[in-house]
Amino acid sequence: MTEDGASTVPRRQLGRMLRELRLAAGVTLDAAAVALQCSRQKVWRIETGGGPVRGVDVRAMCELYGVAADLTAALVALAGETRAKGWWHAYAEVPAWLGLYAGLEATARRLREYADAPVPALLQTPGYARALHDVDPELTDDDRDRLVAARLDRQNLLRRRLPPPPRLDVVLSEAVLLRVAGGPATMAAQLRHLREVTALPHVSVRVLPLAAGLPDGAEAGSFTLLEFPFVSRAVPEVPVVYQESVAGALYLDRPAELAAYERVWASLDSLALDPEESRRLIGKIAEQVHGG
Repeated sequence: MTEDGASTVPRRQLGRMLRELRLAAGVTLDAAAVALQCSRQKVWRIETGGGPVRGVDVRAMCELYGVAADLTAALVALAGETRAKGWWHAYAEVPAWLGLYAGLEATARRLREYADAPVPALLQTPGYARALHDVDPELTDDDRDRLVAARLDRQNLLRRRLPPPPRLDVVLSEAVLLRVAGGPATMAAQLRHLREVTALPHVSVRVLPLAAGLPDGAEAGSFTLLEFPFVSRAVPEVPVVYQESVAGALYLDRPAELAAYERVWASLDSLALDPEESRRLIGKIAEQVHGG
């Protein structure tokens, strides 16, 4: 959280997009400051999520960068959220192309994810991802293809060279491995993929056995803890807790909220199998339950 107590999430997302739009327009930081009749520091502060942002400033930036009207309207609306104390967004109210969570995920240095259902998006196979969308009767085949493609595109960050990929630490409830999506063959392929992806040095997948009982804060459900690089040597990026539902997404970054989820993670860490034990259990379930 910032000194004024407002959530950093909409500020960071807005700043990231404005910076990308400035660079795409070929406008330097100094040139933007001159054109906007403000200090270079002000433009930098907006782009790094350093404080609340006025809609009038965002509109002026969008005009300078030649941004389309629909995106300008969305970013001006996002500026209105930069004073919010906590932040929830409903999917119906936020255009999908804003890439709210994906933007944070792509800039994180470490991701810690607990999943009680389904397999985390960064670890899904195409078949598994497709199966999750097949259950929605309102989606067309084209819709499903786009959603699966977008999910697979996100996975590229685990294999990118520069910037270095984030550290990904995942704890999976054993129930995730047992619950079938797309049929036995799809699940067997998904579980084989979980074993294979742990060959990456920056990826860890551990299983929380059902027999281990309930972790502290079990009511929290699935969540992701995102940690970020420093903005500068003196300015750390505030971590964020992300939770998703069918209606929207919750972003938490107050100190007390972060401390609560750190306690939940510590409990998961103490109860989960180690990486090698987890690999063996995943393989056993693949063979005995899903025929793979």
